[in-house]
Amino acid sequence: MLLANAVVGLVQLVISIIFAVVALYVGFAVLGKITKGIDEEKELAKGNVAVGILVASVFVAIALVVQSGVSGLSVGINKALSVGILSLDGLTVVGVAIIQLILGIVLAVGAIYLALNILDKLTKGVEEFEELKKGNVAVALEMAGVIIAVAVIIQSGVIGITAAIL
Repeated sequence: MLLANAVVGLVQLVISIIFAVVALYVGFAVLGKITKGIDEEKELAKGNVAVGILVASVFVAIALVVQSGVSGLSVGINKALSVGILSLDGLTVVGVAIIQLILGIVLAVGAIYLALNILDKLTKGVEEFEELKKGNVAVALEMAGVIIAVAVIIQSGVIGITAAIL
């Protein structure tokens, strides 16, 4: 039993790592599309702290939401083990948990995109992305706050989905 639990834990860890890497890659790629002409990699190489803050906030936001999805996956795997992981019910529970994790990633990236676009519309007197290019840390912190706040709210939704489905 102890060996089986260790194997299950190891499988959950590997799945979590894979989803985390994929989510961070997707988040960084989508950020490149959102930031209107900013080459994040070049700006980071130049030492642009403002862009670094923005990228870090996206990574933290995605990690918050993915963590909720991974928790749901763990609950799903444990439930599947109790009913028989290779049974129809067990496979269904694991499948639903994986779909919920993917949904969480999509929601996180979509919410970040939406939040930054809404922020851009609300602050007509400030061109956030131009300010980021200039290294404006105050604007970067404003944007980071919005991104992380949205992620915390989305995280609650992902936890709610887990509770409702599993």
